[in-house]
Amino acid sequence: MRSALTLIGLVVLTVLALGLDYGLGQLAFVATWAVAGLGLVIILGQSGQISLGHGAFLAVGAYLQAGWVAMGGPALLGLAVALAGGALLGALASLPGRRLGGLAFGMSTLAVALIVEEALVRFGGLTGGASGLSVPPMTVAGWAVVDPLHQFAVSAAVLALALIACRRLLNSRLGRAWRAVRDDEGAASASGVDAGHAKLLAFAVGGALGALAGALYAHWLGYLSPEQFGLHLSFELLMLVFVGGASRLMGAVWGAVVIVALPQAIALLRDTLPDGVANMAGLELVAFGLVLVAVVLWRPAGLVR
Repeated sequence: MRSALTLIGLVVLTVLALGLDYGLGQLAFVATWAVAGLGLVIILGQSGQISLGHGAFLAVGAYLQAGWVAMGGPALLGLAVALAGGALLGALASLPGRRLGGLAFGMSTLAVALIVEEALVRFGGLTGGASGLSVPPMTVAGWAVVDPLHQFAVSAAVLALALIACRRLLNSRLGRAWRAVRDDEGAASASGVDAGHAKLLAFAVGGALGALAGALYAHWLGYLSPEQFGLHLSFELLMLVFVGGASRLMGAVWGAVVIVALPQAIALLRDTLPDGVANMAGLELVAFGLVLVAVVLWRPAGLVR
């Protein structure tokens, strides 16, 4: 309840500080990134696996949604298609985990992200290649979701459903299996837990959530290009869960707040900083690094513990 009230207060402050339309638009992105962060919470925080290429799941969901809508399919059904595509890619990405572990497995997930990004460039006939791809607004029963308020409402509704589904999963037998594998894979296997199957399902759920976020992102942004889903996006998502708290579902929400709010705060501060600092290349990366160091030093478990 305290977290919910704090988030409501944050919504009000954001709207008051940035204006109604712009503030709600930013909050729509917060909810979208939080959905993606939930996928990493499942993979990293709950099952204890490494995923260095989570941006690939967003890319698959975004391009599947764009292609589906371009063919005339209903947008809501396209979200289900994106979910299925992300789950399939997640399951495939988890297969090396049956033979590899630790950093070697993490590098294999990084390779998946590189492969997906290169495929988006190479198959230009389907994806638009380096030139990019325009995505029309989401339509639901003939109603175009173009107003920031409506975009925020859709994103918040999807996030709420994702939180409920994840909570039920974590309270189920599968959730207990994930935590057993995370804490001690050998002991979990000796207790009858199929560790390989648990990892596969964790990546399938995490990939599905990432793809769902990518599908929403495609509509809110209206334009897709392969470089949007490069390694920097995967690392931003990792930072999201580390800052918010990798072991808590609400950590994804608070991490998304930081990821979206920090660039906005830097843009506001540029007017007050000296010219040499305000115009410095990579200022956002420096700020992200400082935030990450501060969290590691003072809140190593994340903002939500």
